[in-house]
Amino acid sequence: MTSPQALRIGILNGDDIGHEIVPATVAISRAAAELYGVAIDWHPLPIGARALETHGHTLPPGTMETLKTLDGWILGPIGHRAYPKVPNAINPHPILRKQFNLFANVRPTRSYPDIGCLHDNVDLVIVRENNEGFQPDRNMLMGNGEFRPNDEVTLSVRVITRTGSRRVARAAFGLARQRRKHLTYIHKDTVFKLSCGMFVEECQKLAPEYPDVLVNDVIVDTFAMRLVRDPQSFDVVVTTNMFGDILSDEAAGLVGGLGMAPGLCIGDGDVVMAQATHGSAPDIAGRGIANPYAMIESARMMFDWLG
Repeated sequence: MTSPQALRIGILNGDDIGHEIVPATVAISRAAAELYGVAIDWHPLPIGARALETHGHTLPPGTMETLKTLDGWILGPIGHRAYPKVPNAINPHPILRKQFNLFANVRPTRSYPDIGCLHDNVDLVIVRENNEGFQPDRNMLMGNGEFRPNDEVTLSVRVITRTGSRRVARAAFGLARQRRKHLTYIHKDTVFKLSCGMFVEECQKLAPEYPDVLVNDVIVDTFAMRLVRDPQSFDVVVTTNMFGDILSDEAAGLVGGLGMAPGLCIGDGDVVMAQATHGSAPDIAGRGIANPYAMIESARMMFDWLG
């Protein structure tokens, strides 16, 4: 039975260690909700390899329909690279991000005591554009953004739009305003003069709307070096999809690895997806040693976002 004014939250275990870390996350979330008097209606939903076995699809239509009614969901890691080569064994990630317009991937990095972090006092957030860029599984309405006109040549299309750049930059500016009021946008407009150039233009256009936020830009390869040497100098960082994918993993490596790296997918609407940034780790699945921290922290971020 649905509780009055209850949050409606989906539970999607994903694959492999997802069946361990998501239940642990839900158990902690239930306890916290009870402690603080928050009503939550939980909705377990099939996804991934087990859904392919039981429902004939890694992202069953019923799952998608239910997600449309929810405030948010916890998504475990997806091991799509191990899926069989059959039509319904698809990677759910890009579909969920596109369907629900979750265009920004918020990935915080902070150092913790006694776990072997390479730096102390790290506290930064990388905001990665989620639905465009070089990722060919999500940058086309139909088809795929990679082409092989002959056996010797492969072409990859990078899609950058003003709308996509503007909205992820605005999300990052808003986050910077809530934190230490410093935003750095990352690009390579020295080479990608049109695509990175467009991203840079949209970041610059928004800056006057946030006079309280200090804004600067760094070329991506320089940023990769500075992130290793002086991560404490950054607060909120915004960049395009592939740059953000790589740099956020690099940042996680400074503070203990991807097991300590939460993530949140957000958009303009109210719906939100909590998603740890690591993989499904089939090599340790079922052994009871998977670290649920990143998943737990992702869920905490989700509940904070939902208020």
